[in-house]
Amino acid sequence: DYVPQAISDLNHFMRDYRTGEIKAVDTRLFDLLYSIQKELKAKRPMTIISAYRSPRTNAILRKRGKGAAPNSYHMQAKAVDIRLRGYKLSTLRRAAWRQKGGGVGYYPRDRFVHIDVGPLRCWSRSASNKKTS
Repeated sequence: DYVPQAISDLNHFMRDYRTGEIKAVDTRLFDLLYSIQKELKAKRPMTIISAYRSPRTNAILRKRGKGAAPNSYHMQAKAVDIRLRGYKLSTLRRAAWRQKGGGVGYYPRDRFVHIDVGPLRCWSRSASNKKTS
């Protein structure tokens, strides 16, 4: 069971920080973050780079060439970009993939791992900013 006030607080925390817009985050994403942290036996909190993004923010990022997908799961509050201090990104990526909870994107140049609760898939963005599978 989820504590309603805690979910409300998390939704606020994971809001579109550019616009202040809040959307209810898919609770499966919280479960996935918890599972990753539990597998790694991490004692430190994850750093959230980006969570919910409004369609407006997503369009701005796309226009600036920031690699935002046109139908990004971030706009549905079903995705988050993270890092975890004390862990290599590759270790975080492998732990996320082992959960089989959705998509896992690896962005070593930008120093984050993307996770979402969409279909199971993986990709990486190389130093040349080229998407690979």
